[in-house]
Amino acid sequence: MTIGPTPGDDTHPVCVRFHTAIEMIGTRWTGAILRALFTDQCRYAQIKAAVPGVSDTMLAQRLRELQRDGLVERHVVPATPVQVEYRLTPKGQDLEPVLDAIIAWSHTWIPLPGPHPAS
Repeated sequence: MTIGPTPGDDTHPVCVRFHTAIEMIGTRWTGAILRALFTDQCRYAQIKAAVPGVSDTMLAQRLRELQRDGLVERHVVPATPVQVEYRLTPKGQDLEPVLDAIIAWSHTWIPLPGPHPAS
């Protein structure tokens, strides 16, 4: 087994850090959840309403993953009934320019869904 590039191979291995970052923020629903948190929607129901189509199970799973990865913190607000809020950590907040760049790119290159012109 060969580790590293072979002679004459022009391909570059994907950087481990890049791969980890892309997998972290590129998982389905994660970008939309982060975007909701950037717009100050911090309670579970607010996040769910901001991300159409995400199931309760998937939202809970993604929020746990974001907590595990250190992007989001879960805060229990002592109230009756108990309230839970999710907040971006400094690590998560540093993703704002990344998401803004993706949004700008999408406005340039991704057409809105809608009727297709007749051929």
